[in-house]
Amino acid sequence: MKAAVINQYGQVRDVVRVTDVPVPAIGPRDVLIEVRAAGVNPVDHLIVKGFLSTGEPSRPLVIGNELAGVVTQVGAEVTRFAVGDEVFSRVDPRVGGAFAEYVAVDESLIAAKPSRLTFEEAASLPLVALTALQALTEQADVRSGTRVLIHGGAGGVGSAAVQIAKQLGAEVVATAGSGSVELVRELGADRVIDYRTQKFEEVVSDVDVVLDTIGGETQERSFGVLKSGGTLVSIVAVPDAEIKKARWNVEARSFFMRPQGEQLAHLAGLVESGQLRPIVETVFPLDEASEALQKVERGGARGKTVISVRR
Repeated sequence: MKAAVINQYGQVRDVVRVTDVPVPAIGPRDVLIEVRAAGVNPVDHLIVKGFLSTGEPSRPLVIGNELAGVVTQVGAEVTRFAVGDEVFSRVDPRVGGAFAEYVAVDESLIAAKPSRLTFEEAASLPLVALTALQALTEQADVRSGTRVLIHGGAGGVGSAAVQIAKQLGAEVVATAGSGSVELVRELGADRVIDYRTQKFEEVVSDVDVVLDTIGGETQERSFGVLKSGGTLVSIVAVPDAEIKKARWNVEARSFFMRPQGEQLAHLAGLVESGQLRPIVETVFPLDEASEALQKVERGGARGKTVISVRR
């Protein structure tokens, strides 16, 4: 089968290659999926560069972390899926393998693909939507009446978070670039701040929760807009929780999302009911996986970049 692989860590343009590798074998709880599309995320180019590893890959490493496709084989102990089912998944991050024609995934990490979505749209959701859901509900306990500031409201995680926060009943303020203000407003944000023309800390205060998808200076400026006792959750940088608690009397947390099929099924339900929609900006063929990764590496995206594996 064709797959995007690396044999060593390094810059995306230098080490990512599309080549032939064996179709993965499945275990008793695995489902073999014929991949139709795969989402591209910042974590993918970080993996390529070796930022999340302690040594060189011991074999050709198939990269990619989320996908949508069709079940072609099931293990002996699989009970929830059958050959022919259309599914989507955020794969085990220790395994990867989504940028390929086939991938083996434990059935606990899979959910039925929302019927109203194309494979490209479905492939864009698992990682970012699970990240947003877990950040808002497990890390910050967002609920009806919570006032939330979401940075990067037009990005992959940000666009999902705006919609999920509204579904939870929150009042949502989001930041976005000039060209994305209307999009983020359409996604449900009560207020959108153009970060190119306004400093959010000058027009927003007393928020209960900040979801930080940017890091750096943006994260530092965000602590001042939180209420006493509020919470900042970062998906990109680890804040010094003790210092922030002492200075601002706020909670500062970072986390790495975990794959979870049941939560993914819940998100699929939100899609089917019209409460969550994916934003796909660009679709690349599998042969251009390196170019897709470099686009995401450059940042500034409006929604997601997706690789179409089989049309």
